Amino acid sequence: MQPFTELDALVVPLDRANVDTDAILPKQFMKSVLRTGFGVNLFDEWRYRDHGKPGQDVATRQINPDFPLNYPIYAGAQILLTRDNFGCGSSREHAVWALSNYGIRALIAPSFADIFYGNCFKNGMLPIVLSADLVQSLFEQVSSVPGFRLTIDLQAQRVIADGLDPIPFEIDTERKRRLLGGMDDVALTLEWTDQILAYEQLRQIDEPWLFS
Repeated sequence: MQPFTELDALVVPLDRANVDTDAILPKQFMKSVLRTGFGVNLFDEWRYRDHGKPGQDVATRQINPDFPLNYPIYAGAQILLTRDNFGCGSSREHAVWALSNYGIRALIAPSFADIFYGNCFKNGMLPIVLSADLVQSLFEQVSSVPGFRLTIDLQAQRVIADGLDPIPFEIDTERKRRLLGGMDDVALTLEWTDQILAYEQLRQIDEPWLFS
């Protein structure tokens, strides 16, 4: 998993509350557990005007020019700014995979659905909770400053932008450690390799019949 230390990136706004995981990645595209290939169908029902099917060539589809992710000014954005309760609905981890495949590395909102929030950390994505007032001020900056960018310094736990005071944010210490180190659940388990091997060796002595 790619470590997350500092990100300087373009911000794309999604001015909607209660965005559920079926809107982030509609259920018909959940055909794989490989964690790749989902980015083209991120926000599928909003990004396109026709009904998409798995495996369909997106070059043949009708783009919705009124959806922010389709605005040329936001091409390459890696920070998604949105509203309350982002990622609600089902627990599908595919929603985070779709965001990551698209290129999003950080999310900023007043609140996130609990399971979605946890899934972000498991996949190297940083969800930042800020007050509704601060989120509103960032929306205003995005609207008034073309190409508005933010720098996210995870080690210092700050969001930085030109013309604004640094904005601190909270994050659980262990989740911060795993993002900084680029560690998924497997990597966390492997930190205990010596203890696991020692335990298995003792089991072979105490319960040899299990290993015959």
